[in-house]
Amino acid sequence: MINVVDKYFSLNRILLLIVGLWPYEKSKYVQLQLICIFSILISCVMFQLTTMLTSKCTAEFIIKILSAAFFFSSFVIKYNSFYVNDETVKYLMEQIQHIYNDLRDNNEIAIVERYASNAKHYTAGLTMIIVAGLFIFVGAQVWPDFIHIILSANVSQSRNLQISTEYFIDQERYFFLSLFHINAAMIIGCFVLTATGTMLIAYLQHACGMFKIASYRIERAIQIYIPKNINTQNEIMVYKGIIRAVDIHRKAMIFSNYLRSKFEISFMFLIAVGVLTLSLNIFRVFQIVLFGYNSEEFLMNLVIASICFLYMFMANFIGQQIIDHNNRIFATAYKVRWYATPLHIQRLILFLLQRGNKSFGLCIGGLFIASIECFATLTNASISYFTIMYTIMR
Repeated sequence: MINVVDKYFSLNRILLLIVGLWPYEKSKYVQLQLICIFSILISCVMFQLTTMLTSKCTAEFIIKILSAAFFFSSFVIKYNSFYVNDETVKYLMEQIQHIYNDLRDNNEIAIVERYASNAKHYTAGLTMIIVAGLFIFVGAQVWPDFIHIILSANVSQSRNLQISTEYFIDQERYFFLSLFHINAAMIIGCFVLTATGTMLIAYLQHACGMFKIASYRIERAIQIYIPKNINTQNEIMVYKGIIRAVDIHRKAMIFSNYLRSKFEISFMFLIAVGVLTLSLNIFRVFQIVLFGYNSEEFLMNLVIASICFLYMFMANFIGQQIIDHNNRIFATAYKVRWYATPLHIQRLILFLLQRGNKSFGLCIGGLFIASIECFATLTNASISYFTIMYTIMR
């Protein structure tokens, strides 16, 4: 028996182990790791918000603080959602293992392996993109000091963090400690987003594989029936094929709905925070370019906006794939030679087609269905908020 964790989720396992969220690892070291990561992420958000207690809160200053604070808040939300739902992560993994164990057809196994390979490619690609973004972010933070050292300047340099924080200590004296805290929170948080996001993508890719197997079983069930050789055995095989197709289709919907229901609250918070973060950082990028070019701050806000945009797109793109794969099942039922089967089998297929009248997708909070259309709506909302802020601040 093949272990799906070792074969299909090896990279996801490594990423989750890095941030202490692998549900099968509960040692004391992992508990300490969880406490440390939670402390770093939450304290980073708190020390950004405390600047409002010691500084004059103009509209521009508040936008600058919130553009980063909202982004770091998304790390806390995502980390907490996986920590709370560790049993859900294990249960979904077990369901994939059970489904794989039931497969006997080589073509069905090939379908699972193809979608598992897609999940690996998504995981590897997104990890490389996030690592590249982190290099830019950290580089923008340390570049001024690096140039200062290279030029061997004897004059004192004024150091300022690109992300405003208030630690209630001497900022100049403990500058590198503050810099380390901000960069550590950013690196850990981005790995949290990558590890948790790619794990959800991997799960939903396997759900797409289940929908694809359902389409394959319907097509194969009808092909078995040969009108020139009408016999009871062929009809029974058709019945079994359709029943197996309906069964795995039902399991795919239950699997997807279970995942959505367990993470629905955190998804709602992430949608709200993501839209606000994207609009605030677009405004900051536009403001810096238009009124005062600061390369370090420009890169920081551009990286944050890009990560939000990418995360929002990938979440809705995978949701769109779920919708398309579900619809493809009923398109397959229409295209096969159902008219060549006996009347009682045609009635069975008719019941299957009637199920296609009900759309299926990952509905979040009864308001958003993950899809490309939803992505366009959220992006449009971010642009609208940016336009409002620009009009007010002009």
